[in-house]
Amino acid sequence: MEPRYFVGIDENGLGPRLGPLIVTSILARATAAGAQVAGARPKGRLRARLGDSKALVSYGDSALGEAWARALLARRGAPAPRSVDELVFALTLDTREHLRAPCPGDHVEQCWGTAGESAGLLAEGTLVAQVGRDLERLAKSGVEIVAARVLIACTKHLNGETARGKSRFEVDLHAMERLVLRAREDAGADVLATCGKVGGFDRYGERFGPLGGRLHTTLEEGRARSAYLFPGLGTIAFVRDADATNMLVCLASLVGKWARDVLMNRIVHHHRTHVPDLPDASGYHDPVTTKFIAASALSRKRRGLPDECFERTSLGATSKAPKKKAPRRSPRPRLPTGPATP
Repeated sequence: MEPRYFVGIDENGLGPRLGPLIVTSILARATAAGAQVAGARPKGRLRARLGDSKALVSYGDSALGEAWARALLARRGAPAPRSVDELVFALTLDTREHLRAPCPGDHVEQCWGTAGESAGLLAEGTLVAQVGRDLERLAKSGVEIVAARVLIACTKHLNGETARGKSRFEVDLHAMERLVLRAREDAGADVLATCGKVGGFDRYGERFGPLGGRLHTTLEEGRARSAYLFPGLGTIAFVRDADATNMLVCLASLVGKWARDVLMNRIVHHHRTHVPDLPDASGYHDPVTTKFIAASALSRKRRGLPDECFERTSLGATSKAPKKKAPRRSPRPRLPTGPATP
């Protein structure tokens, strides 16, 4: 049998108050035996370096994700990046120019400034080499990683989509769709894509964006898994807890976690140049992030930083107006309940 193409996709940063939403895809070519490896939980010694990103890395310590990103580029023969910035843009789905275009001219450094980053990359060479050997072993077992792509949705973009009536979950879903379409282009053949479940959705057909209106067949829809077949594209499945049970999704989550940390660190450094004692905020819903937002408010106002570029305006599942309640009806007159007239 000819090798088949598999994709793992996951998001990082769907629910925070600050920083971008990152959606990452990993494309692999696998033999029949390798397909069982690619679609299963990492096993053995590999689990120490490839598993649930929440368990393996934390905010401020994402060197493992960087190591995987560097090893993946080296595996496909790409030039070795000399800086964090080069590594980020070696992976992004969109070009540097496209990502920077929406930024207000005076504030572009908030997301794209590199002054606060180390002159070099942070992951030690020994870790990158170890991860490279992991990729070599995977190739021998029938799984060859072909490409890694990172899609960045900045705060301004998320707020703009909210203003147009889209929820953050729909933005996440549409990003996944774009990555599947790109994976199909990279593979030159139909793909089998596994994505982390988006929100609490069971039915995705009516919510598709880039794939909306495209002919497809529903294979199954449920709380644990929803899957769809697109002729000429392949199969897309949305699976609960995929980031802990599917190797390619695990890898996507690790790389995406690193990318989000890089961009969140840039935001923190940018505002510290104006307010030096700002805390090291993760951007999530925690007291440190709340303090960061409050302590930087006056500085942001003085410099004219648009709020739409800083904090997300809607955190709910949907920004659509709630349905109006039906007007209450007057109570029906009650009939007498006394004894009947003889």
